[in-house]
Amino acid sequence: MRAMVLTSGAGFDRSGEPLGMQDLPRPVPGDGELLLRVLVCGVCHTELDEIEGRTPPAKYPVIPGHEIVGRVAELGPDCRRHKIGQRLGVGWIHSSSGGADENINRAFVATGRDVDGGYAEYVVVPERYAYPIPEIFSDAEAAPLLCAGAVGFRSLQLANIADGQILGLTGFGGSGHLVLQMARYLYPDGKVFVFARSEKERAFALELGADWSGDTSDVPPEPPHASARAAGWSSMPSARNPRTAT
Repeated sequence: MRAMVLTSGAGFDRSGEPLGMQDLPRPVPGDGELLLRVLVCGVCHTELDEIEGRTPPAKYPVIPGHEIVGRVAELGPDCRRHKIGQRLGVGWIHSSSGGADENINRAFVATGRDVDGGYAEYVVVPERYAYPIPEIFSDAEAAPLLCAGAVGFRSLQLANIADGQILGLTGFGGSGHLVLQMARYLYPDGKVFVFARSEKERAFALELGADWSGDTSDVPPEPPHASARAAGWSSMPSARNPRTAT
């Protein structure tokens, strides 16, 4: 299979091509695993963090990519949750404890960092961490929801906003524009104020339905009831990557 492989860490000031195309054997699923034929894999800022050393892989080479949409090509032994041909999604959590703290648990293993990810024609994943994709979403629409969408949804939940209240959003990047659309759908009688440094991002927020947008130093027309920052994750130690501990 063809894959884009990261063979070493490299800042973009030192290397213009940190990834290289390689032909590799197609992986074989083990117990409780399945093989996905990758349809789409989104690009996340975390890939830059891997390449530039802020959350480096435990070993090289590794295939990055953790916003994966694919179809089941092969089932490993004892796989019963999914069927051949089914469309599934895979996110940043390749495997973990299964508990409420699984994203910060010592058992956490990251897709595309601690194990090979989706910048390839095929990827092996545990069946319990692969999720059916609703037909309403195209492959490309679903992929970013598996990381940016999940991060954004969590920030919206933690804001504990109610319909009719005002939500403030700081930052309007890969997650923020998804949070705005979620908030407009879940809280139709509420308002969303967006704070962003970029004029282009502020204009984009208004296009997506923000009631107001301004610079991070601007004063909104009304004080928000809650604020959410749709940002990325913090580096965590991993069962296979202990050197990422902070």
